[in-house]
Amino acid sequence: MASPYFYFDHLATMADEFLLNENSSRHIVQVLRMQPGAELRLTNGKGMLVTATILEANKKRCQVRMLQKTVGEPPKRRVQIALSVLKNVSRFEWFLEKATELGVSDIFPLKTSRTEKQQIRSERLQSILESALIQSQQVWMPVIHDLQNFSQWVVKVQADQKFVAHCAEGTKRRLSEMVNTNLSSQLILIGPEGDFTEEEIRLALENRFIAVELGDNRLRSETAALAAAAILKLL
Repeated sequence: MASPYFYFDHLATMADEFLLNENSSRHIVQVLRMQPGAELRLTNGKGMLVTATILEANKKRCQVRMLQKTVGEPPKRRVQIALSVLKNVSRFEWFLEKATELGVSDIFPLKTSRTEKQQIRSERLQSILESALIQSQQVWMPVIHDLQNFSQWVVKVQADQKFVAHCAEGTKRRLSEMVNTNLSSQLILIGPEGDFTEEEIRLALENRFIAVELGDNRLRSETAALAAAAILKLL
């Protein structure tokens, strides 16, 4: 059976012996009932994976010793998703969880003309990413950026290929047909409930975004974002 997996942000700066935080320590001692000598794995979400052994099983500050440290190669292609913050926050959080499991590199929460919710709880969203990273046992966690105003963000964001998925009439290609896997980064823009305004679509197209569709069905925003992430990651 594989050793349990935990997230530890400051892993890169730790000495060979160090203390875990209270949340991880409590889970190790009270939930998993692990004892001194048992092994576990730790990642900082930035490519590092450490195998460690428990020295002292304390439910507040579990002490461990580092046995092995490796650093994984980053993804060859950065898949970036920009999504309007959704009125139903649980749907937005669901997307964050699934995007982390898929291995998305960056997530940009946006405020558009039709975005109803104007704030996000950054600490809450970060904890969702950490939990999903542990569950999927990866070493690279997505970067979730600060909440951005669409009109300011769209003119400055950079990627080798930039796509905008929308429901308005006009010339659009299937996303799966447009992705150049030889390039190092792709970014797709997904709108809010009610879609982008015509002005926002025009602004995206003026800034080198390519209009695409994801399929024949009309999708909820969070479903569209996840479908786009899956297409870009699995090609």
